[in-house]
Amino acid sequence: MAKVLPPVDVVLVGFGWTGAIMAQELTEAGLEVLALERGGWRDTPTHFPTTLAPDELRFYWRHEMFQDTARETLTFRNNHAQTALPMRRWGSFLPGSGVGGSGVHWNGQTFRFLPSDFVAASHNADRYGPLPEGMTVQDYGVTYDELEPHFDRFEKLCGIGGKAGNLRGALQTGGNPFEGRRSDEYPNPPMEMTFAQKQFAAAAGQLGLQPFPAPSANMSRPYTNPLGVQLAPCTYCGFCEKYGCGNYSKAIPQTTILPVLMGKPNFTLKTHNEVLEIKRDRSGRRATGVTHIDVHGAVFEQPAEIVILCAYPLQNARLMMLSGIGKIYDPRSGEGLVGKNYCYQVVSSLDIFYEDKYTNQFVGAGALGMVIDEYNGDNFDHAGLGFIGGGYLACWTTNARPIETHRTPEGTPEWGAGWKKAVKENFLKSTSVSTHGASMAYAQNHLDLDPTYTDVYGRPLLRMTYDFTPNDRAMTAYLTERAREIAERMGGREIKVNAREGAYDSMPYQTTHNTGGTIMGSNPGNSVVNRYLQSWDVPNLFVMGAGVFPQNAGYNPTGTVAALTYWAADAIKSRYLSNPGPMVQA
Repeated sequence: MAKVLPPVDVVLVGFGWTGAIMAQELTEAGLEVLALERGGWRDTPTHFPTTLAPDELRFYWRHEMFQDTARETLTFRNNHAQTALPMRRWGSFLPGSGVGGSGVHWNGQTFRFLPSDFVAASHNADRYGPLPEGMTVQDYGVTYDELEPHFDRFEKLCGIGGKAGNLRGALQTGGNPFEGRRSDEYPNPPMEMTFAQKQFAAAAGQLGLQPFPAPSANMSRPYTNPLGVQLAPCTYCGFCEKYGCGNYSKAIPQTTILPVLMGKPNFTLKTHNEVLEIKRDRSGRRATGVTHIDVHGAVFEQPAEIVILCAYPLQNARLMMLSGIGKIYDPRSGEGLVGKNYCYQVVSSLDIFYEDKYTNQFVGAGALGMVIDEYNGDNFDHAGLGFIGGGYLACWTTNARPIETHRTPEGTPEWGAGWKKAVKENFLKSTSVSTHGASMAYAQNHLDLDPTYTDVYGRPLLRMTYDFTPNDRAMTAYLTERAREIAERMGGREIKVNAREGAYDSMPYQTTHNTGGTIMGSNPGNSVVNRYLQSWDVPNLFVMGAGVFPQNAGYNPTGTVAALTYWAADAIKSRYLSNPGPMVQA
């Protein structure tokens, strides 16, 4: 029997970026907010101080910051003809656990989606004709212009370093000429580029392309954000992705929001408490709160006027399924919406090896890079190419962590003395150019509940059915060739192409950019949540995160996730609280 706790105004399920933003916004509005996080507490001086050497075995290979697959994982298959099996070890993507979630171990690459990304279905249909059979791309229901002030807020919260390319409608030299109209310059200048980025920029310029510095949540100088929280300049240590920053130089919830939020009397955080179910009244149209379980096995019922899902997108979808909210998507019949339009990202790369030039990739940061956007979104003519969407091309110097990094030229033995010799000779003299491609939604790629495997509490695991599509394959082949054209001009001795071919493999790391499953849209017939991220079925339930993306753009998602969170929080404060109920009439 669950113990019933005193009610609160708002309960947040999960406490990463979206949870921290939502808690800050709603406590400022005077609401009593409770956040439930199934992982533990994490802060900079305790868990990743500068006195603790970044440990590759501990943080990456032993997955200290990620969800424990022994307690809960997901099952995976490429298609319906296969039997899904549990992922026993994270590989392709790395869901976080604990306070800050995946926002602690991100790289800090903070892009805004293109204006055309938010109207991908209507824009591409208008320009190129009907979408391919089986493609289920749709518009977001919100536009770039509506989200622009919220992008700006997040960039100032995080102290993003970069260079505007479109400032109040005027194109700016050195920035991204394809970006949407910005209301303000970045709060900080770009990071200092290294040899590799300069080679990339020169090569791209030879091809008539317009490189620009990557927007970075790694501080290029000391910064105090609008909440009064201070961040320190990056030391280019190369331990961003998969690690916490002990230098207060990477924008994460702990270095931007929590120092202010944790002292508020109307905010409470409970760690090591996993939400089991969203509770509803007899009508099924109103959430009454959640049930959750602590590490001792005690079960509690937490009443709340508003429930907001702020967990990792895969977990938000699963919790809705386990709670019976919305119909689970069935690709055979096309019925149901929860779990529909699961998307990922399509990436490839080329390694460049130098004979007498040192790249020193160990001097890096998570978002230290030069980028071109000519082949992203609909920035180029797709007529006759056999795909829609695109991606950016970049030269990143994120790290050269010794266990993880061992670029070797074509023809190198896979093990033994020859492999060791090649690693030694090329460790300081290599770099790469990467492609970061969009993922267009198709009917066959989806999430549902596994009929066989369960978690530690006996609940069905989430099942992922996903494979690359013809659109993905044509797109990544095109982008890889464009990257090759740049790599060949970067002055190296030789290059090695790492193409994205064959079926999707869940084991090698690619990106932690899982999207879809709780998609947003214009009506209850095409989406789980409306344009304000409010559930069509249960109006006092809101869903945050990349799960609301109807498809994935060619960028890293965090900036857009944050902008949508601010957008939803503003709607709750300005509209919902004064008139609880659906904010969009079906």
